[in-house]
Amino acid sequence: MRRVVWQAAGVACALWLVAARAELPVEQPGAVAVLPPAQSHWIVVSDFVLQRSAFVDLDAGAFLGMVSTGYGVQEAAWPRTRAEFYLPETYYSRGTRGARSDVVTVYDQATLAPLAEIPLPPKRATNTLATGNVALSDDDRFLAVFNMTPATSLSIADVAARAFVGEVATPGCSLVYAAGPRSFMMLCADGALLHVALREDGRPARLERSAPFFDPERDPITEKAVRAGMRWLFVSFEGQVHEVDWTSGSPRFAAPWSLVDDALRAEGWRIGGSQILALHAPSGRLYVLMHQGGPDSHKDAGTELWVYDLASHSRVQRIPARHPGFEILGESPAFGRDWPTPFDGFYDWLLDNVAPHPGIDRVVVTQDGHPLVATSSERGGSLAIYDGLTGEFLRRVGSGGLSPSGLAAPFGAATP
Repeated sequence: MRRVVWQAAGVACALWLVAARAELPVEQPGAVAVLPPAQSHWIVVSDFVLQRSAFVDLDAGAFLGMVSTGYGVQEAAWPRTRAEFYLPETYYSRGTRGARSDVVTVYDQATLAPLAEIPLPPKRATNTLATGNVALSDDDRFLAVFNMTPATSLSIADVAARAFVGEVATPGCSLVYAAGPRSFMMLCADGALLHVALREDGRPARLERSAPFFDPERDPITEKAVRAGMRWLFVSFEGQVHEVDWTSGSPRFAAPWSLVDDALRAEGWRIGGSQILALHAPSGRLYVLMHQGGPDSHKDAGTELWVYDLASHSRVQRIPARHPGFEILGESPAFGRDWPTPFDGFYDWLLDNVAPHPGIDRVVVTQDGHPLVATSSERGGSLAIYDGLTGEFLRRVGSGGLSPSGLAAPFGAATP
């Protein structure tokens, strides 16, 4: 009983601290806020629990706005030629049951208001993957949405015309990645790729399977790929990096290279997390979440962030993953930051020295000349921010969420 009383007192104290910090201005009814032009250090944090995607300024540590995203994990597509974005969404007439409707909602990047809806067949894949469920062709015209019923297919929408084009059956192949104008690729169960090429009207022109480029029985790859121009990088459970080059319009596979040598492998170092990779395309720096674990522990949270140079395939940095912090009711209880010495920074001291470390599940990097790296845990809405070049830990930033299910840095992204 005494333990319950102390726990209740602790929760009440934390809530009081949050309320004391929540000094909000008086709301003006009817006002429509408009975001300033997007900055390269803005990121988008999706939250499966709250069913929304939030815009966060990593420099100011500010929550900018959000969009409601319907049921399931969210993944938006971001065109380079229009100030809008596309979000496949699923809704049920009674919340978690009833009649289902799937749509692609077109949002305005400045107001975050919906501009249009494109109805889709009600079969969009709803899984826990942060990437691979949607892709936008490199000409910013056709959006491919992965379906699984469990039969696999793609729904194709013409986002310029705001119209559904049709469905492409893709038996044995799943997920979707952009591979040029009117071109997509999918991963197949035998280790091959499926190339889906579209005609000018969005109908399939051809479907071509490649030879297998990895062994799904001996060392399967994760679907958590990153893109460098016309190259896609996939990493296997054992740390082999597989590069797929689409420069010629068809896939070419480079010889795999390893993230770990024999000594590190003997120590049990492996990839780990739900969004394992991030790539800073301008510098060719690959950020990988790593942890020590046994076979099939590739989803365990990362404890370190390793940085590789793509040109030399060598590790150039090894960054211990700091605790990203936590939030209560969407507000960070960052008590002590504004207190006078010696209490200044007491919250950060508690996280770094007392609080159990939850591990890091996701990582993303901005694409500007001085990038920032953001990491998160599924057990809290806060983000840990690092200098993307030096690896220095900078600060913790709240996202106003409960459980980040995906991080994206779409602003200032390099053009393929």
